[in-house]
Amino acid sequence: MESYDKLVRDKIPEILDEKGISYERRVASPEEYKTELIKKLGEEVAEFLQAGNSEELADVMEVVEALRKLPDYASVEQLRRKKLAARGGFEGRIILKGKK
Repeated sequence: MESYDKLVRDKIPEILDEKGISYERRVASPEEYKTELIKKLGEEVAEFLQAGNSEELADVMEVVEALRKLPDYASVEQLRRKKLAARGGFEGRIILKGKK
């Protein structure tokens, strides 16, 4: 049987209950929650890089949204807009080739 110790979406315990799968549940401290979200982001990005599909991108976005709600990242949208205004986005699809 597979073992795990990770942050999961809020409805996963309900889904496991319906399937009769046993588990232990606890709530992360704020510090652990941040750490686990960052770890989850890495997992979800890796899955997106492998699959490259919309479902995996949606998972990445869900983790990013959860991170944005943390006090440490409260200004991230403001920073994103500032960078967009100063450096632009990626709509132009520009690829540069050169040497560092």
